[in-house]
Formats: sequence, structure tokens, C-alpha cells
Amino acid sequence: MTVRDLQLPIRTARLTLRPFAAGDFAAYADYQGRDDVYRYLYAHAPAGEALAQQFRRVLDAPLAHDGDILKLAVVRDEDGAVLGEVLLKLASQAALQGEVGYVFHPAYAGKGYATEAVKAMIDFGFARLGFHRIFARLDAANAGSVGVVERLGMRREAHLVQNDRFNGVWGDEYVYAVLATEWAARGQ
Repeated sequence: MTVRDLQLPIRTARLTLRPFAAGDFAAYADYQGRDDVYRYLYAHAPAGEALAQQFRRVLDAPLAHDGDILKLAVVRDEDGAVLGEVLLKLASQAALQGEVGYVFHPAYAGKGYATEAVKAMIDFGFARLGFHRIFARLDAANAGSVGVVERLGMRREAHLVQNDRFNGVWGDEYVYAVLATEWAARGQ
């Protein structure tokens, strides 16, 4: 299955989640190329041709095999600004598990956009993709990201202590998750 097969876009009260288009590169590069965005991603921010190549892979990525990732641009309806992205990774077809993730430009933090977009992506994962469980992995020091998943009622299932290292510094990771039955019971 490709992005074209998924009945997109997804609309929320203020946002449209849609496949990236070639014209989105400048906005994508504006947040993906920032060191302050990547500090919780255990990698250096891509630049130049590496960033352009990363963007080209996003444009028509499949969602058919374990490890494939659907990335959608998060667009603010009032002005068409690309605020960031949300993603669903096909973690395991056999176990019907997906991983949700998100990256936003810091200029749009604190306005509820990430929570709104992630909620829509979780809804999509359960309703349209048939996932049984959706989880999120995040740096334990990323308070903003922790706030998103906790506002959505995801359960903290794990605290991995010093499980990753970047620039010589060890970092902890949280794993949050929610089951389809739990999500439906809360009326999300």
C-alpha cells in the first residue's frame, strides 16, 4: 500500500494532515534542519543533500512492510503553514502494532497542535489501519513530548534507563502505549 491508497487527508478542528508535496521542502527543512529539534532524536540534524534526500524518501513512502513509515505534513488550516509532521510506523503486521511519532517546529509549540495531530493519527491507526496497539517512544527529558502522550491518555509502559547515547551523553527513553479497546472506551 502507498500513501495514495490511504484515503487522505485527515482533518481536525484546526489542522489538515496530508502527504508531503514537493513544494513543502522549505518548511520541512526549516524544522528538520534544526539542532534544537534533533536534540531528542539522538542524531545530528541533516543538512544539504542529506536533508534533500531524506525529504525525497518521504514523498511516496510505502506502508506495506514492517518498518515502513507513513509521514504526513501537519498544515494549519487558517494560513496553510506546515507546522511539522506526524508519523505512523508499521511496527509489526503480525501483532497489529504501530508506532506514532511527531516532529514540530518549535515556533508552534504550546498551542496544542501536536496533541491534536497525534490524536488524529492514533484515530487513523486504529480506525483505518486496524492496529491493535499503538505506542510512542520518546526521550524522557523531552517534557513537551511527554505532555502530548499523557494528555492523550497513553499509558507509560517502560522507562529504559540510559538506553541510548548521543554525543557521549546517555539518555533515558519512555515507552507509552494504548490499545484500540482502551482508546474506544475513552471516546477519544
